[in-house]
Amino acid sequence: MKRTLKMKTVFLALALCFTIVGMAQNDAKAKALLDDVSQKVKAYDNIALDFKYVLHNEAENINQETRGNVVMQGDKYVLNILGITRIYDGKTLYSINPEDEEVTISKEDPNDENSITPSKMLSFYNDGYTYKMDIDQNVKGRSIQYVKLTPIDSNSEIQHVLLGIDAQTKHIYNLIEVGKNGTKTTLTVTSFETNDTLSKSLFDFDKNKYKGYYINTLN
Repeated sequence: MKRTLKMKTVFLALALCFTIVGMAQNDAKAKALLDDVSQKVKAYDNIALDFKYVLHNEAENINQETRGNVVMQGDKYVLNILGITRIYDGKTLYSINPEDEEVTISKEDPNDENSITPSKMLSFYNDGYTYKMDIDQNVKGRSIQYVKLTPIDSNSEIQHVLLGIDAQTKHIYNLIEVGKNGTKTTLTVTSFETNDTLSKSLFDFDKNKYKGYYINTLN
């Protein structure tokens, strides 16, 4: 599978992991739980998390695992995934690819499906899914309550999404997306830290660190 395709699916899963989906006539308990998660996450000054991302399709004999991490504060973030670092300073996005010795500089497009800005992650969707409470599962002593999200659009490639929430902390534990083509993608948060003391230069791009790199500036 091409790296670009994997990047898109990873970004989508991250976005869904922190996007609470709003729609009328849904399960009241599920809505209350999602509201709790959203309010708690929005209250943090910054969030740092490590995650594991697994893509599985038995029919096509695909089973891939990727690990990454992201630090977010306001609209700024630093994401490391698939050997690529993405730095967004609130205005400009820098994608650093050490393998190709290339830095791509662009403007973050909020409508881009690859966009994972915290403001997008934490915003409410007015439509798109219905949701209801699903199973409550014990995972290594933790009570994980799942909410099942089903696309309203019958043409969606997604069959359903299961969002696992730690019942005690109200943090996202994992997200399981099941596609109509048999592909199952799972993003599991392995470490969740909040309100850390961050370096003032964390979200700044230092071109001196990338001497000799090809700089690709997109309009």
